[in-house]
Amino acid sequence: MSRPRLRPALTGLSVLLLATGLTGCFAAGTDQAAGPGTDSGRIKLAMLQPPRSGLSPLSDDAFKLSRWKTAETLVELDELGEAQPALATEWQQTGPASWSFTLREGVGFHDGTAMTAAEVAASLTAAAQASPKPRILDGVELTAQAGDANSVTITTATPDPLLPQRLSSPQLAILAASAYGEGGVVSPVNSGTGPYRLVSVDGTSSARLDRFDGYWGPQAEAEGVDVQFVPDGTARAAALRTGDADIVEAIPVGQVAQIDPALVHEVPMPRTNTLYLNTASGPFADPAVRAAARAAVDAGTIVDRVYEGRADQASGLLGPALPWAAEQRNSGEYAAALATRAAAAAVAGTPIRLGTFTDRAELPEVAVQLEQQLEAAGFVVEQDVREYQHIEADALAGKFDAFILSRATVLDSGDPVAYLYSDFSCAGSFNISQFCDPAVDAALAKAASIPAGPERRAAISAAESLILSRDAAVPLLHERVIQGESTRVGGVERDPRERALVTSRTRLAASTGTAG
Repeated sequence: MSRPRLRPALTGLSVLLLATGLTGCFAAGTDQAAGPGTDSGRIKLAMLQPPRSGLSPLSDDAFKLSRWKTAETLVELDELGEAQPALATEWQQTGPASWSFTLREGVGFHDGTAMTAAEVAASLTAAAQASPKPRILDGVELTAQAGDANSVTITTATPDPLLPQRLSSPQLAILAASAYGEGGVVSPVNSGTGPYRLVSVDGTSSARLDRFDGYWGPQAEAEGVDVQFVPDGTARAAALRTGDADIVEAIPVGQVAQIDPALVHEVPMPRTNTLYLNTASGPFADPAVRAAARAAVDAGTIVDRVYEGRADQASGLLGPALPWAAEQRNSGEYAAALATRAAAAAVAGTPIRLGTFTDRAELPEVAVQLEQQLEAAGFVVEQDVREYQHIEADALAGKFDAFILSRATVLDSGDPVAYLYSDFSCAGSFNISQFCDPAVDAALAKAASIPAGPERRAAISAAESLILSRDAAVPLLHERVIQGESTRVGGVERDPRERALVTSRTRLAASTGTAG
C-alpha cells in the first residue's frame, strides 16, 4: 500500500515565535559589535547543524571552520578536485611515499604567533595521533617533520598518490600551538590563520568571528560574522524572508515557495540517492531480476513529486557536483560496458523487502514512489522504514532485498574512489549491495593507483560503468542544497563540497534594508 505524501505544518504563531527568537539572537550579536541601533557591518549567518564535538577540527565540525574561513589547510581544491596552493605554495613528491611542501611566508596565527614548519608539523602530527583519527586519515599512517625553516616533509606508510588532495581536508587544518590542550582537546578559538578570527563559541547556540587584520591574503570586506545554529528549517527560512539573516544554510524544499526567488540559490551536491540491490541473496541475486527493477524505476517522477524538481535525475553514480563526470560518460568504452547489462526477467508476483530511513525527510516519500513503480512492474513490495540508527546494521548485513540511501559520493579528499571502494568492492566496509566482482575490484585498484588528473578521472568513470553494468545499484537522483542569501549580501560562495561559504570576498551593502 502506498501512503499519501504528508508535510509537517506549523501554525502562523509558531513561525512567528521561531523567527522572533532568531532575530533576538542576531540582535544581541550586533549590539556586542557596535552598540544598539547601529549597522555593525557584520554578516548574520544561520546554519543548519550545531557543533557536535565542540568545534574540534578533528571532527566533522571542521567543515564549519572551513566555511567560516577561520581555519585553513596546506592546499585547497579546485572544481575538478585538483590541489591548489593555500598555506603551502608548492609541493613535490620526493620518494614513493614522501612529499615536501613549501610553506607560504608571512602567515600568522590569530593568537599572534607565526606559522613555522615546526608548528605545521606539530599540527599534522596531532591529527595523525588523535584517537579516533580524523576521517580523512582512516587507514593512513602519516608522519610530518619540519625540514628547513620553510618546508615540511610528509611521509605515508604506503604510497599515496592523493596525499596533496588529502591535505585539503578541513580536518587537517593548521592551528597554532595554543589550540592543543591536555587530553587531546583541540580548540580553534583564536588559533587559526584565516581572514576571520573565531572569538567565541556559545555551546550549540552561536559563534562570533571578527575580521583578522593580520591575514596574509586579501582582507575580509565585512567586519565579522555572527553565527546562529538553527536546526529548524522553518525558522531559517523565516529569518531569510524577514531579513533577520543574511545567509541561510539548507532551506527545506517545502519552504522555498514562500521566499522571493531572487534570494534562493540551488547548489548541486556530491550526494546521490541510490537504490541498492542485494546481489548476494534473495531475488536480486539474479542479474535479470535486478535488470527488471532498474527498468521499472522512473527517477524523473521521483524528482518531480518528492523533490519538486529541485534535484537532478541521475544518469550515473556521480552527479553534476563533479563537473567532469557527465563528459566521461560520452566515451565508447562507457557505452560498451552498459551494453553488457542483463536483459530484464518477468517478475510477476516476486516479493521484495524494501528498506530506508526517516532521518532524511524525503526518503520515506521516495520509498512510496518506488513501491508504486516496482509493483507496477510485477514485484510485491514490503516496506521497512525506521530511524537510521535502528536500520543501518540490518542494511549492512544484507537483510533487505533493496535499500534506498542518500550517499555522499565525494569524501574529504575530493575524490570518489574511496566511496566506490566502500560501497562496491569485495572488501567494502559499506557494501549494502553485498556486491563482489573481481573485474570491478581491478578497475578500482587501477583508479586508486593513478595520481589526480585526467587519467585518474577516466579510470574512475570506467569503474563506475562496470558497477552500473552489473545493476548492483540504481542511481536515482543527485541532491541539491538550497542556500539563501539576502539582498544586502554579496560574494557568498556556493560550494558543492560545503567547504566554503563566507570568505574574504563576502561583503555587505552600505544599507541594511531587509529582503522581503
